[in-house]
This record gives sequence, structure tokens and C-alpha cells, in this order.
Amino acid sequence: LAERGRAPLLDLNARLPDAAASEFRRAQVRGRFIADWPLYLDNRPHGGVAGRYVLMPFRLAGSDAVVLVLRGWVARDPADRTKLAPLATPPGEIAVQGVVKRDAGHTLQLGAEPPPRAGAIVQDVDLGALRKASGLPVASFVLEQTSEAADGLVRDWPHPAAGVDKHWGYAFQWYALAATAIVFFVVTGFRSARKQT
Repeated sequence: LAERGRAPLLDLNARLPDAAASEFRRAQVRGRFIADWPLYLDNRPHGGVAGRYVLMPFRLAGSDAVVLVLRGWVARDPADRTKLAPLATPPGEIAVQGVVKRDAGHTLQLGAEPPPRAGAIVQDVDLGALRKASGLPVASFVLEQTSEAADGLVRDWPHPAAGVDKHWGYAFQWYALAATAIVFFVVTGFRSARKQT
């Protein structure tokens, strides 16, 4: 992850990369947002506050290619979960920098997700289903925006976990079990010895 993060900036206007080979690489793209096709990923808390991630297609300058940009986080209305806050979208052609991700992340979902539609609040987004529903040639990856924009969205993205904490937890659990077994055998051994004397 660190090595890919230090790699040179990818120019998505020159070539769209392979999602698996370029995941976690920094990238830049020039074009314009397709503002009439936002999607809102629900149940994405930030700092203990309920909220959503905003996803929006981004058409590359001089091309028909479209990249889905994970623009940032916005708080959810506590009184009405279906109410959407006004979304400021930069007009015209702009440059966006971000990090290439295979997808926008997944949450636990019971049942099938309905086909996406413009402005929908969804749990997860399937890029194939989005291509079919929108008719947009969306690339097979997502760009997690890191560049600043005057849109009121929070771009404090969580870092990917390497899973080492789980291994530390397992190690502690097994050593604690071993220590408990040793204490048990020592205590019961002394009690047995006292009864026999």
C-alpha cells in the first residue's frame, strides 16, 4: 500500500488503468461531473455521526469515458433519513485528484439491491448495474477524491486495515488461555498435594 501510494500520479485522461493492478495508486483526471446522476451510499458514519458518501459520475475531457468519483461524506438529516441536503457540484471542466479503488466499499445487506437510479440512496453500488441503469460507460474502478473543493463534503477517508489487529487479538487470546491452564494446573496440583498429606 505504501509503495503504491508513493508511485507517480496516474493520468486517467491518458489511459484508464486496470483496477486490480492500480488500486491505491494516486491519480488525476480532468473533465466534468455529470451532476444529474448522484448516488448516496447510506450508513457511512464519520466521527460518530450518521451520514452518507456521495458518488458521482465524471466524464473525462475529450472522451466518452466516465469514472465514478467518490466525492466525500455528508451528514444525514437526523429527523428524516430520506431528505437529501443540497449538493454543490463544481461547474465546468475541473481537475480532480484521488486514489484508485476497486469499488466504493460494501456494507452488510439483506436482500437484493434494487437497480440504481439518479439521486438514489443505496447501501452499495454495483458498477455493472450502474452502467446498465444509467447508460454511462462507467470504468471498472472508483476514484476516491482527495483534492479540495468548495462543496462542503468531508474527505477524511478511513485508511485500509491490514488485519494485523485481528492477529494480535488471537495471539493474546491463546496466550491468555495457556496462562489460565498453567494457573489451573498449579492450583489444583497444590490442592491435591495438601489432601494427600
